[in-house]
Amino acid sequence: MNTAAFIKQNSLFLSMAIGALVYELFSHISCLEPVSRTMGPLLPEWLPIGLFLLLYATFCKIKISEMKPRTWHFVIQLVRTSLAAFMVLLITLFGSNADVKLILEGMFICFICPTAAAVVVVTEKLGGSIGSLTTFTIIANMVTMVIIPFFFPIVERGADITFLSAMLMILRNVTMVLVAPLFLALLSRRIMPNFVRRLNSHKNIGFYIWCINLSIVTGITLHNIERSCITGWVLWILLIAPLFVSLLQFGLGKLIGKHWNDSISAGQALGQKNTVVGIWLTLTFLNPLAAISPGAYVLWQNLVNGWQIRYKEKHGNVKW
Repeated sequence: MNTAAFIKQNSLFLSMAIGALVYELFSHISCLEPVSRTMGPLLPEWLPIGLFLLLYATFCKIKISEMKPRTWHFVIQLVRTSLAAFMVLLITLFGSNADVKLILEGMFICFICPTAAAVVVVTEKLGGSIGSLTTFTIIANMVTMVIIPFFFPIVERGADITFLSAMLMILRNVTMVLVAPLFLALLSRRIMPNFVRRLNSHKNIGFYIWCINLSIVTGITLHNIERSCITGWVLWILLIAPLFVSLLQFGLGKLIGKHWNDSISAGQALGQKNTVVGIWLTLTFLNPLAAISPGAYVLWQNLVNGWQIRYKEKHGNVKW
């Protein structure tokens, strides 16, 4: 295998490894710490810019005919809501123990998170439908807007979240990171078709922007884990439990999507989460320590994505 093929097959793994290595170097080597203090706060500022650019580049390829709602969109939402409700039941039954409740809250937020806007980038790489996932992501955020005010006060009695506040938070998130690049891409296709054709000739530009974002997210996640005040077995469970949550959600999504001949898109729809929203919700309304779980979920879901992309690049157009 030549170097180019190796990088192509393992791009997500390499991005995560680079992010982890750079973080460890700049945080533990004393002569690099001044650079880390200067540049570190600027890196998160790149993330929304990078997300906007990669979604714009991806949406320029979208087919409007693919954006109609499909049956599996609503089946996935029912499954996702049921999984979150089951975690609420477990918290109600076993939440008297503080450590157990903390672990269950971490798993709960991994289930209730809406689908990540960047899901379309990985889905395109795997051969799924960009248009279908875009429609699904909008539906997922609307469902999240409804179920968060219902579940959160049960999980944490002191959670002061109303339907209006949840709606405004979700709408702001959807508008800035999903609707705006979609609208701009559709407008560009109408008024700048030549530019869009040139942009679309670079097939993987959105994916490579996502790889840059993933390196930054990996470093931020490691920083948050290392700076957490939790130690011992509770920390390990908060880190490892999201692995099983991610495998369950990817697996269920693919199983459901298989019935509609869309297992790739459905698997990504249920498995790839917007954990930035999940972390913010946890820090704001639940036990802030539980935010370790959605942070770890970022790493696990992208290891799953990396394996899928490697398998796809190695074996061709595989139907999962």
